[in-house]
Amino acid sequence: MAVQTTTNAASPVTGEAATPRASARRHGIGWLFILPFLVVFLAFLVAPLAYAGYLSLWTKGLATGTTFAGLDNYTRAFHDPSFRKGLWFVLRFSLVVIPLQVLVALVAALLLDEITGRLARFARLTIFLPYAIPAVLGALMWGFLYSPSFGPIEQISSFLNVQAPFLLSRGNVFYGLLNVVTWQWSGYYMIIIYAALKGIDSSIYEAARIDGASGRQIALRVKVPLVRSALVLILVFSLIGTLQFFVEPQILRPIANGTITPDFTPNIYAYEMAFNYAQFNYASAISFALGFVVFAAVAVFMFATRKRGSLFT
Repeated sequence: MAVQTTTNAASPVTGEAATPRASARRHGIGWLFILPFLVVFLAFLVAPLAYAGYLSLWTKGLATGTTFAGLDNYTRAFHDPSFRKGLWFVLRFSLVVIPLQVLVALVAALLLDEITGRLARFARLTIFLPYAIPAVLGALMWGFLYSPSFGPIEQISSFLNVQAPFLLSRGNVFYGLLNVVTWQWSGYYMIIIYAALKGIDSSIYEAARIDGASGRQIALRVKVPLVRSALVLILVFSLIGTLQFFVEPQILRPIANGTITPDFTPNIYAYEMAFNYAQFNYASAISFALGFVVFAAVAVFMFATRKRGSLFT
């Protein structure tokens, strides 16, 4: 009896000791599953960023060799007219393209929310398809359409004997790129808003109809306020992407006849400094300077939306 009593008294201790071990084992298995992603994340994102940050703190010259520059490269970047010119362009571009993208995506999502059947599925696929096309291929396609030599716009204009505007000329490049970016990204933002609309309880719409609300009033006064979190999300995505504008103007440079210059955007300028002039230290500083601007812009935007509750209230 004494032995049995001792065994029973020790059992709870054994169970309590086993629980932390089992929990640690489960945590270890969880880390094992995320280890492949963690390795790729550290190797291809964190490590290159750390190395670029290290390079930005140094300068290299033929006579002086490699010397520690500290923040001198960043001071040089923010005083560089070429960097500020490209930054001013992407800021102006953001003020136009972001509202346009959000408006197109919102209108498309609201219309698709009212359509049912096969037509709705086909329309969603058609609007989303431009985002599924790689940005490089999309830019090449628009380069063909915009081409003043063999593009269809030029061919149709010649057939009609009219002068077609070259959408990559100095006066039109802003609008030509605006069209490309809006076409490329509006479908992706539309899917985000459409998913948010599908998460709304349909009884809210029924209550609004009973109160006498029209379809337009339901869309503007019920649906739009209820998807404001999705709208803020796509505004942040669009702001980050537009300030880092690179792929489309870089691909369209060969047919732009000098309109898209090496300092057209900050990312293009950093690319030129690194791979055409071998100024890797200064190019790294330009990239991080742009990153600071993007971070500051997003932080200000998030603070403004949090302070007011939402941009759409």
